[in-house]
Amino acid sequence: MNKLIAISLFCLASIGVKGQSNNAPFRAYLYNNEFDVYMRINFYDQNISVPGQDLFGQVPGFLSKKNYTFAWLITSAEIKGDKAQLSLINDYGSEDLTATLTRKNDSIYVLKQVDGSSLKVPAKGGKWQKLPKSIELKRR
Repeated sequence: MNKLIAISLFCLASIGVKGQSNNAPFRAYLYNNEFDVYMRINFYDQNISVPGQDLFGQVPGFLSKKNYTFAWLITSAEIKGDKAQLSLINDYGSEDLTATLTRKNDSIYVLKQVDGSSLKVPAKGGKWQKLPKSIELKRR
């Protein structure tokens, strides 16, 4: 009986550790208030669903703008230390790009466009806002 209790406690402790950000830096909700954009990512399990766009199934993550349904889907993510190499495509399928997402510390990440189309997100008045080649995102 004592063995069963000990094993149960060990399992519960390991579940708690798995959810900590230090052990899974690329499983996160990241945001940038200046451009009102956010990223939801899980490069480990690649099981993120884009809200309102179930057609795409589960992906490693996406970038979107608050209060909009538009998204850039992350189609592949390869982690190398504190950096991930990403491929993204917009939800229309008309533009794609490669980028890196670098973890600077426990709460700051930098998304840098490397090649391909420019990252654009919807803006007020039906226009598109081009994001800078490099933006800083904070972990929530």
